[in-house]
Amino acid sequence: MPVFKPFKGIRPNHDFVDIFPTYSLDNFTQEEINKKSQQENSYIQMIKPAVVSKSKDIDRNFRKIRSNYEELLEEKKLTQDDSAYYLYEQTLPDKTTFRGLLGLVSVDDFWEGKIKKHESTITERRMKMAHYLEKVNIQAEPVLLTYHANSKVELLMTHEQKNVPIINYKDEKGVKHKIWKIDNRLKLQQFKEVLDPIDSFYIADGHHRIGSVAEYAKKQRDKYKRSHGTEHYNFVYSFIVSNQSIKINDYNRLLDDLNGLSEEEILEKLKEDFQIHDKGEAAYFPSQKFHISMYLGGRFYSLHVKHNIREELKNENDLDHHLVDKYIFEKIFGITNAKHTDKITYLKGTSDTQGITEIKEKVDSGEYKVGFGIYPISFNDLLKISDKEIKMPPKCTLIEPKLITALMMYDMK
Repeated sequence: MPVFKPFKGIRPNHDFVDIFPTYSLDNFTQEEINKKSQQENSYIQMIKPAVVSKSKDIDRNFRKIRSNYEELLEEKKLTQDDSAYYLYEQTLPDKTTFRGLLGLVSVDDFWEGKIKKHESTITERRMKMAHYLEKVNIQAEPVLLTYHANSKVELLMTHEQKNVPIINYKDEKGVKHKIWKIDNRLKLQQFKEVLDPIDSFYIADGHHRIGSVAEYAKKQRDKYKRSHGTEHYNFVYSFIVSNQSIKINDYNRLLDDLNGLSEEEILEKLKEDFQIHDKGEAAYFPSQKFHISMYLGGRFYSLHVKHNIREELKNENDLDHHLVDKYIFEKIFGITNAKHTDKITYLKGTSDTQGITEIKEKVDSGEYKVGFGIYPISFNDLLKISDKEIKMPPKCTLIEPKLITALMMYDMK
């Protein structure tokens, strides 16, 4: 199995647990970040030199973050545990619950393909994050990894939840977070034994995070010329969840240009590769894989991928997102590279008609000309794509749970 080891977690002291953590900064405007950075004893205030500072000296800003972190540790506002696994449970306002284990995986397993990816990363972004790690040495948000459910792991987690959690709070969105510390030697061994049969982990979210740690580890190994693989910089803070505790939502597409075609011409061209069913004005969410929802000219259409195309691609990349790119965007709208175009707008879905209704609203507003709703990728397809080392098109998966930052952290020093 890939290495999955306990670590000395860093967490906010009890008095600051509802202040310190935050959602990813991508969720906030710069104005909101500026405001949150004023809140004492918060994670955003800790990293303020990087997100608010006007100084151009990036390395100095990063060193100040490390200094802020060490000051919080010294003041006992942050606590470092002895080595442990952590059971983490997240409950949404609609009672949906996700749970799994926090621990460390090895960059060697990532390089050797035991931790499998389905996305390409942007080199510049990956290198910037690696430089941050080099100066700050803190991983504050885990990579989300998944695997096929193991009943023995589930049983041990259920048993552990009978104990009192070390963290139990509700955040500003109404999401409940609970963490249990597993540091008893016998329990650690039990978890290790039931995790051992897992052959591979699959990256669900966090390709750039794991890639940046790998870049930093490589740099450290080159610098010191030798590595035993056990140094702190060789490990990635991770949250492992089974397929029973993960949800893959749809990620939809909008175009603001019809490539000079009329609505009638588009429908005629689509007939070559799709069976078309007029669904009228009511929001249509695709009922299964190979069924694509299209909103054009005030009407919804169900586009069913023809059987010959399904057969042709069944052993390759037969994701609906790829089919939309190849047989609609490229063939009809002249978009030859979905990754490098500003003609496509990506819209987060909700796995039901709510997200489809948003497509309708945006097209009806005149901002866009046509929208496509795509059935969520299945867990098995996610694994198949990763196993075959096929890279997905941009923005294919919107995966839950969405993890909170700095509820638990890993100090790479």
